[in-house]
Amino acid sequence: MLSALVTYAAEEGATHNPLIPAWYDIIWSSVCFIVILLIFWRVALPRMKKLLDERAAAIEGNIAKADEAQRKAEAALEEYTAQLADARREAGEIRDAAREDGKKIVAEAKENATAEATRLTTAAHAQIDAERQTALVSLRSEVGTLALDLAGGVIGETLSDDTKAQAVVDRFLADLEASETAAK
Repeated sequence: MLSALVTYAAEEGATHNPLIPAWYDIIWSSVCFIVILLIFWRVALPRMKKLLDERAAAIEGNIAKADEAQRKAEAALEEYTAQLADARREAGEIRDAAREDGKKIVAEAKENATAEATRLTTAAHAQIDAERQTALVSLRSEVGTLALDLAGGVIGETLSDDTKAQAVVDRFLADLEASETAAK
């Protein structure tokens, strides 16, 4: 049988070119191609187009979301920068106010200390003057008594008249103060 096929192929091959198909093969191949083309055109192509459109929409949506996120990030950055600048300005104002308050407190403390020192000095001077007056009164009384006793011893009489004795003591003390003033 093999030999029959080889002889048949040799007879056909002499009249027919093996590179060119037969006319019925071309027709049936064209019909199959057209059917496949129509099915692809009607079914596969719209589905692929729909799929590609969905992917494009998703990509565009993601790009839009990314752009929106970028805008929000930039807005947040600007807001953060503004808040930071405000915080720095406010910190500077607080620092300046604290310095001013510190200066006021120091000035107030100095003023209070000066007033207290003045008050203490005045009180001390008043106390010294009061003690001086007390000492003078005490000294006058003692000096007067001593002077009267001495005068009584010198003249041999007792001076019992208080007004007379007081006048003598006052005159003696005035003379004593005058001599101290002249010595200075």
